[in-house]
Amino acid sequence: MKIERLSQDKIRIFLTSDDLQERGIKKEDMWREIPRVHELFSEMMDQAYTELGFDATGPLAVEVFSLPAQGMVVIVTKGKSRDEHSNSYFDDEDEHDDNVYEMEVMLEQSDIISYTFRDIEHVIRVAKSIQHILPEGGRLYHYKDRWILQWDPVELEEKPYQGLIAVLSEFGEATSMTQAFLEEYGKTVIAEHATDELCKHF
Repeated sequence: MKIERLSQDKIRIFLTSDDLQERGIKKEDMWREIPRVHELFSEMMDQAYTELGFDATGPLAVEVFSLPAQGMVVIVTKGKSRDEHSNSYFDDEDEHDDNVYEMEVMLEQSDIISYTFRDIEHVIRVAKSIQHILPEGGRLYHYKDRWILQWDPVELEEKPYQGLIAVLSEFGEATSMTQAFLEEYGKTVIAEHATDELCKHF
């Protein structure tokens, strides 16, 4: 489990497949009202407080993103209402028990392969390493000093797919940023065939 602070009121939690398996939770359980999920969420909030000082009392909006072969990403935002944060919301007038985490979860199931990198050199090395697996397709974006490579869902055999994820994970990190978000707030560097274009020019 890895926790990052995105802003004063927002954190991002990466849950690996192993994190879920250790707790007897399947991906599809994450939006079910079952004790194991509540226990996991309490554990996440305790760790967020210990590591980041993130106080999870009060209304919370929780978004859950399923990432292919990479577990899940949970984004927790404090004090958001329906008007402010998509369809995940709480009524701020409700009374909240400080020891109870009430949440409405919006699940986004995505088979898009999306990874973020700190250095363009890492992006180039990744492109050259995976060209034989994904010679076509792909998009490259730039957002807040990070480079993001994305591919639409692809049909790959299990072994090549695992190899692809291994290379991407070596140089970058899985991200929950969507294509729509990056096109609106980031810069599109290569709109299509990013793998091939990077190999051609570098």
